[in-house]
Amino acid sequence: VIFTRKHNWLMCWLYLGTFGSFIGYSAGLPMLMQSQFENVDALQVAWLGPLLGALLRPLGGWLADRVGGARVTFWAFVAMALGVAAVLYCLPQQGRGGHFAGFLAAFGVLFAAAGIGNGSTFRMIPSIFLTERQRAAGPLPAARAQAVKDANMEAAAVLGFASAIGAYGGFFIPKSYGTSIAMTGGPEAALLAFIVFYFTCIAVTWWYYSRRNAPMPC
Repeated sequence: VIFTRKHNWLMCWLYLGTFGSFIGYSAGLPMLMQSQFENVDALQVAWLGPLLGALLRPLGGWLADRVGGARVTFWAFVAMALGVAAVLYCLPQQGRGGHFAGFLAAFGVLFAAAGIGNGSTFRMIPSIFLTERQRAAGPLPAARAQAVKDANMEAAAVLGFASAIGAYGGFFIPKSYGTSIAMTGGPEAALLAFIVFYFTCIAVTWWYYSRRNAPMPC
C-alpha cells in the first residue's frame, strides 16, 4: 500500500538527500581528496566526517521532537547547499592550489547537516503517516484506533523502503565525482548538480511540510 502513498515518494526523495548524502560523501570523500589535493594523505582525515555525521544523527531526532522535524530538515538542506558551495570555493582551480583546511571544514558542515537531517527525516515519517491515517479515519474511536495501527505499519514499511532508496547515495555521489572528472577534468559539475538537488529538497520540505498552512505539517 505504501506505493500508493504520495508521502512515501516525497520522503524517499528527502531521505536520499540526508541518508544518501551521508553514505555517499563517506564513500566518495577519500577519492575526492586524493584527486584534488595530491599532497594530502586522505586516509588520515577522511574518517572524521563520517564520525561527525554519525555522532550528530541523534541530535537531529532530538531537535525534531522539540521544534519539528520539517523545520530541522529544511535548515539541514540549506546548510548542505551552502556546504557544497563552500567546497566548490575551496577546490584548486585556475592554477590556484585550493584551500584544504577550508575544504575539510566545508565537508564537516556537510556531514554534520546530513547527520542531523538524517535524524529529523527519520522522525518525520511516523508523524506524517499517523496524521494522514487519522485524518482519513474520521471521529469514531474504533476507526481512530485502527488508524494508529495502520499508520505504524505503513510508517515502518516506508522507513525500510526509504532507507533502501537512500542507500543509492553511496553509489551516485562517488560515481558523479568520477563522471564529472572524466568529462570536464574536475568535480565541479557534480557539485553543482548536488546544489540543484538540495534546492529541490528545500522546496519539497518547505511546500509540503514546513511552511505555514503546509498540507502535512510535522
